[in-house]
Amino acid sequence: MAMLRSVLTIGSWTMASRILGFARDMLIASRLGAGPVADAFFVALKLPNLFRRLFGEGAFNAAFVPAFAGILAAEGRAAARDMAERMGALMALWLALLTMLALIFMPQVIAVLAPGFAANPDKFALAVELTRITFFYMPLICLTALISGVLNSLDRFAAAAAAPVFFNLLLMAALVGLTPYLPTPGHALAWGVFAAGIVQLAMVWVAARQAGMALRLYRRPALTPPIRQVLRRMVPGVLGAGVTQINLAVDVIIASFLVSGSVSYLYYADRVAQLPLGVIGAALGTALLPVLARHLRQGEKLAAHRTLNRGIELAVLLTLPCAAGLAVAAGPIIAALFQRGAFDAAASSASAAALIAYAAGLPAFVLVKVFAPAFFARGDTSAPVRIGIASVAVNLALNLAFMNLLGHVGVALATSIAAWVNAGLLVWLLMRRGHMVLDRRCRRVLPRLVLATVMMAAVVLALGLLLPLGLPAMPRAALLIAVGMSGFTLAGMALGAFHPRDVLRQLRRRAPRSAAPANPS
Repeated sequence: MAMLRSVLTIGSWTMASRILGFARDMLIASRLGAGPVADAFFVALKLPNLFRRLFGEGAFNAAFVPAFAGILAAEGRAAARDMAERMGALMALWLALLTMLALIFMPQVIAVLAPGFAANPDKFALAVELTRITFFYMPLICLTALISGVLNSLDRFAAAAAAPVFFNLLLMAALVGLTPYLPTPGHALAWGVFAAGIVQLAMVWVAARQAGMALRLYRRPALTPPIRQVLRRMVPGVLGAGVTQINLAVDVIIASFLVSGSVSYLYYADRVAQLPLGVIGAALGTALLPVLARHLRQGEKLAAHRTLNRGIELAVLLTLPCAAGLAVAAGPIIAALFQRGAFDAAASSASAAALIAYAAGLPAFVLVKVFAPAFFARGDTSAPVRIGIASVAVNLALNLAFMNLLGHVGVALATSIAAWVNAGLLVWLLMRRGHMVLDRRCRRVLPRLVLATVMMAAVVLALGLLLPLGLPAMPRAALLIAVGMSGFTLAGMALGAFHPRDVLRQLRRRAPRSAAPANPS
């Protein structure tokens, strides 16, 4: 019952954060549109997020939480608090140094991250100014991640799960309340990001204090054996996360050379594509790793193969229809979400084209989350990183090849193709090593899921053409989504690809026991 309450707590706050995240982006689109100010702000937001994802979440939590929980169980609260405080002090020192260097050399940093902005001095200067403000968010949210790890180890999930909700609320409040008093709406959003970092850190620190684990981050840093162990375990995760972040950085670099608004078009399209990716991909990856590791540790190779096959089926079942639906209904979906105020029909059309390209890679992005645990469960962290580096090279080459021909759509398409290369190389290596064999059920189900998806896409496409042109975007999108979901379910059941009862049983069995939600920024 306690575990159920924890999962429901995390799930409810995560859902609220997702909804508010879309509300935030809808408000930003209506006030900023897809022009120079929006481009500058999205670059300013991406840089601290890049470092947050590298060092503040994911890899850090995966290394820190087990070490903290182990000391807590073996040596008690005092020893665990001492380890967390020294880790926090070391992190604070490193983050302060990094922030100081970033503030000093921000023009050079933006020249690397968005070199195309140099052609427009005002836009470049605005990006530098906004990024100097938003970069203060990076040390704040990294320390928030550390304290959240402490809270999760103590089975206190509410504050860490609720923190991203306040990020979205504060950005919306800043955009509405501060814009009249600042040079641009981008400045209001940047200060909102800074304020959100302070509030999120304060929330989790107060929660830790209430849990009897108030941390003093002014302790003298010391590389004790537990901290060295955490740092060693972080390295593979940081490298793996770095591959993804490099791909995202490459996209921004290329988009900065394109027409004004390209960075914004990609941002809005990616936000829509990230909804199924963030929910499905993260859940599958989190759930598969411990199950595979347990089977392999017990010598149950057949059970490990079976688990991986069911993971592949579930990934295809949940992402292939999402990808097809986003592709055929991209226009109405983008228009329903963002087309109002400063975000005009031209911006909506450009973002929809990028969404179609991103949708093409959605199944690959999620399959990577399924294949990678098959390596990690065997203690192999280097192969996924090497393959990820190869996908970065593919992404860069395709970006350069497509940028003049396809513009911002080429950037999204390159990312999707690189994701398929990543997934393809992972599955090839797994099969070569004998770690993955498609069983009879998987070979029977996958083609039927593909056929059901094609049938669903055809129905949705035909309905989109038949609907009257005067129908507003919101009901048009809602109708297309409802018909698509119903059509895929009926087609899949008729073809024998799945039964809803079996899917629900799998989802309940694979639901992760506990996971901190990703910050939706």
